[in-house]
Amino acid sequence: MIPISDINPRRKFPYITITLIVINTIIFIYQSLLKNPNLFIYKYALIPKNLFKIGGFEYLKLITSTFLHGNLLHIIGNMLYLWVFGDNVENRLGSFKFIIFYILTGVIAGMTHVLIYASSDIPTIGASGAIAGVLGAYFYLYPNAKVLAFVPIFYFFTIVPVPAYIFLGLWFILQLIPGFVYFGKAGSGVAFWAHIGGFLGGIILIILFGGRKKENYYNIFE
Repeated sequence: MIPISDINPRRKFPYITITLIVINTIIFIYQSLLKNPNLFIYKYALIPKNLFKIGGFEYLKLITSTFLHGNLLHIIGNMLYLWVFGDNVENRLGSFKFIIFYILTGVIAGMTHVLIYASSDIPTIGASGAIAGVLGAYFYLYPNAKVLAFVPIFYFFTIVPVPAYIFLGLWFILQLIPGFVYFGKAGSGVAFWAHIGGFLGGIILIILFGGRKKENYYNIFE
């Protein structure tokens, strides 16, 4: 299933969500125009085995790595999820808290990946860990909101409204299964445990940040 939008009105324009999308896009374009993009990626990507050995600037890579993407499909997929689910979480937290929340979930996601693949020298990049935190917060806050998703039926796709708890619950399961299959084995190509850590971290942080479930998510004047 591919999310297109959600039926969950927002009260304010999501300035931070839009800004994050713009920053990620600009960095991706800049990276793509370099003669050797891989040098740029290695400079700012998170490399698990270096984190505790080198320290210093390496810790900043828990953040810088979340603004790097490997290819066009990678960034489009991540930014689509951020656009669909980020605005309502930003509205609930407020702009400043949302920035802190986003950065912290990215750090939690990166640390989860590092702890499981501590000896890996494979660069880890992408906003998906931080965005997984946004998904976790949305899952907690708006479980009954409807997500409009492209769903494959035989050779065709149709748009179906799916409750958020089903859509995001399925997404989480699809991270959990391969996460255990590749547990401790670097090289799967997807940082499943970063997604898992980010999602669970998002649920915990949204509670600590004072979020609460919004049963009447459609009442924008409450």
